Amino acid sequence: MSRIITRRRFLIGATMTASALGLAGCDALGESDRTKSVLKIAEGLSMKTQRFLLGDDALAREFTEADISPTFRANGTSMPDNARYIEWMNQRFSSWRLEVGGLVDKPMQLSLAELKALPARTQITRHDCVEGWSAIGKWTGVPLGALLQAAGLKPEARYIVFHCADEYEKTLDGSGWYYESIDLVDAFHPQTILAHTMNGRDLEVAHGAPLRLRVERQLGYKQAKYLTGIEAVADLGQLYGGNGGFWEDRGYEWYAGI
Repeated sequence: MSRIITRRRFLIGATMTASALGLAGCDALGESDRTKSVLKIAEGLSMKTQRFLLGDDALAREFTEADISPTFRANGTSMPDNARYIEWMNQRFSSWRLEVGGLVDKPMQLSLAELKALPARTQITRHDCVEGWSAIGKWTGVPLGALLQAAGLKPEARYIVFHCADEYEKTLDGSGWYYESIDLVDAFHPQTILAHTMNGRDLEVAHGAPLRLRVERQLGYKQAKYLTGIEAVADLGQLYGGNGGFWEDRGYEWYAGI
């Protein structure tokens, strides 16, 4: 167990260090194309090393009911600032729909009730934030892989993009909307779920109601909240800043494995 903990801390520390270099380091360093290239190579090596050591299907540690944290911080946005989300919330998300599209054979629109009626997985896992705090919560939701199988991925699909109702920054070009992405290895991992329930209750707004991503082998900023759409794509270069996520477009690593 001590070896697992030590390795976990090392991976978290390595991710935070690289993020710090990309976001807050020397200006010359941050703007250097060579430095950015080196960081990208290091990120790719980190992903390949983790998957080589653990395997594609290795599970993140799961805990017991007794381990659930009495307080689970709401990271990032705690209330999306847009009229569409407020309308959904006031209607208890009865009019909200999750759109599944992109490179799929059967595009879908699913209500919250329809998602809750699908076979679900429950897991008690630890959320590790890049800011340095952790909390354990119990999540219930639809396995993402099962939903993608129902939609039918086209052969050219390589990544799954998650669109959110959270305009994290107000920008003229729309680049302030929160989004995230993962590859198909993580998309079909058994612990990757679209969670609608936390600790036995419907998700609260602060924790991403009505639906959020749980990709348990990655850091907290990958756990996109306030989901509105899932899009299968062949590459990430055409989305917003081209790096596969809101924070990734601002210097964080795309692969935040722990």
